Amino acid sequence: MSLPINRRTILRSTVAAAGSVAASSLLASATTAMGAVSALPRSLRRSRLEKLQILQIGVGGSIAPYDRQQLESHPDVVFTGLCDVDANALANAAKDRPQAFTCKDHREAFDKHGDKFDAVIVCTPDHNHALPMMLALENGKHCYGQKPLVQQLSEVAAIEACAAAHPELVTQVGNQRMGNTGRQYAVEILEKDLLGKPVECHVWVGGPPDEGNGYFYYGPKPDPSTPPESIDWPLWLGCAEDAPYRDGLVGLRWRSSWDYGTGQLGDWCTHLLDVPVYAFDLKSPTSVISHTRTPSGFYHAQHVASTLAYPDPGDRFANAVLPLHYCDKGQHPSRAALNIPPGNFSATGTLVVCEDGVLHVEPGGKLEVWRGGKDFDWKTLPGLEERSERNHWHCWVDRCMGKDAFVQTPFAAGAAMAEAGLLCSKAARYPGQELLWDKATNSFTNNVEATESIVSRAYRPGFELPTGV
Repeated sequence: MSLPINRRTILRSTVAAAGSVAASSLLASATTAMGAVSALPRSLRRSRLEKLQILQIGVGGSIAPYDRQQLESHPDVVFTGLCDVDANALANAAKDRPQAFTCKDHREAFDKHGDKFDAVIVCTPDHNHALPMMLALENGKHCYGQKPLVQQLSEVAAIEACAAAHPELVTQVGNQRMGNTGRQYAVEILEKDLLGKPVECHVWVGGPPDEGNGYFYYGPKPDPSTPPESIDWPLWLGCAEDAPYRDGLVGLRWRSSWDYGTGQLGDWCTHLLDVPVYAFDLKSPTSVISHTRTPSGFYHAQHVASTLAYPDPGDRFANAVLPLHYCDKGQHPSRAALNIPPGNFSATGTLVVCEDGVLHVEPGGKLEVWRGGKDFDWKTLPGLEERSERNHWHCWVDRCMGKDAFVQTPFAAGAAMAEAGLLCSKAARYPGQELLWDKATNSFTNNVEATESIVSRAYRPGFELPTGV
């Protein structure tokens, strides 16, 4: 088994990784090298299962079918429940899975079919992530939640508290790119200070297009229209306030919208901020400032350049504060200013400036290091451990089944990435204003209006988050 990327983060975020492994085991008498087994979750006490029985909430769209394919490639997985507000998507997913119950309301799945599944995977639009994930944990189910985990800043602390209250359950955020060895080595190099202490971080994502109809859409606001008969529009809205149906939202355009998505910075934060979060055990930043020339409205802003400030927890950073710059539209730093050779950065990347070198890693794992202004063979750095590719879907299943597998992004770790991404995308509503963030109170201490407008939402009756955590 590959060693954990960052023991401090994993142990802190799961309360105890050993407890999570052991308590979630389906074999109550088994033990692992990481600790002894405790009681099974309530949902698993009915029998000793040979397969992990999964409910998928949100079965269509761009990600859910791929998640399902990856999970079903594991020999110990069977989907016993499928839930979607789109009758067509639900029927399409169900036709090859006759053993699975179907429903359009995830609350019904927990109320009426709770004995038919042991784990839940949530692939809904971002605004409807928090409730089903928390219901899964409250009902003793392991949970895989798609990135960026939650949509509201206030939901970050809520999901963290819920996961911490159920340490026997195995959680995983959709962060498959950390399975490649390049990103694993990037974390190790930085965590071990093999390039010296960090000075600053630069993270950028290519796009989105100014307009267009792709994965992100920033064209004209669609007019209200009648939803297709196959869509239960009130259920699609879920926790969000009543609003008219608009063409394209149900498919992909929700990702760009303020009410339902998190924009480019929120959507990519898990895949890009994971390296510095793991390497430096980043907790909550104390401030954010976002600049943009296209302020947000119905859609999230574009052309955003944000900076987060992370205070030094104690002789960890080169300076008292670690700046993390996070931008869209491929806004990367100057190579000349970094004293690295001329060339082209990737459209999307994560770069860390350290006292003794600069590290850059692409989403797919291509890793570059420069020292003294020259290319440097990072493989010659001392003390690097041998690493191998990981299938993070299979690792989650194995851990749920009580095996000694490494779950790389439990909810608490994913929450730190989500908090950073959400701060950057939401602060663009107050362009050029430095907002001082206090996670303990879920507030911007210097801006009451920002606290009231971009931290939380009013939940529709019947879709409020659980409060018993």
